[in-house]
Amino acid sequence: MHICDIINTTQDGPKDAVKALKKRISKNYNHKEIQLTLSLIDMCMQNCGPSFQSLIVKKEFIKDSLVKLLDPKYTLPLDIQNRILNFIKCWSQGFPGGVDVSEVKEVYLDLLKKGVQFPLSDAEAPTARQETSLTPPASVPTAPALSSVIPPRNSTITLVPEQIGKLHSELDMVKMNVRVMSAILMENTPGSENHEDLELLQVLCDQGQSVL
Repeated sequence: MHICDIINTTQDGPKDAVKALKKRISKNYNHKEIQLTLSLIDMCMQNCGPSFQSLIVKKEFIKDSLVKLLDPKYTLPLDIQNRILNFIKCWSQGFPGGVDVSEVKEVYLDLLKKGVQFPLSDAEAPTARQETSLTPPASVPTAPALSSVIPPRNSTITLVPEQIGKLHSELDMVKMNVRVMSAILMENTPGSENHEDLELLQVLCDQGQSVL
């Protein structure tokens, strides 16, 4: 917290802090140091003001520092990769105080277009766990519309556990995308839509169609 006090009370505190954080993770292959730096970034984002937050969510820091750590050459463990992705996802949704998040949102959209799978947020995870904990049916009835075209060998289709797990995973992704799309539609007025929101809607729509 002493670090946050310095950042908040000195004129060049935010700028110097971001510069130091960038230097600490730039070309750093030490996973422990990267993990500690990410924890420090998280603490500062929660306790420092808009002056610091607005510098962190700039493309210069997000793309040139954090996203670069996702390169396979850094061999980051999955939990650290997911933490970086979760930062980008959460920050793109905005902060109190009017912090401009357009640049981090642009990076988020770009990663989505490249097929990057972002982890579920804390708010989404309990719902997902509850849904996936339900016991799936042992079989799925043959669809009537298809039965007239392709006569089924049996009256039911038996799924193996791996197939059931894959279906639940895809269903979770579709449900999460629908929640995001609904939130975007609620925030936009017909005729004056935000261009970046429209791009995100298209990406989410394409992802949903690819599952069908």
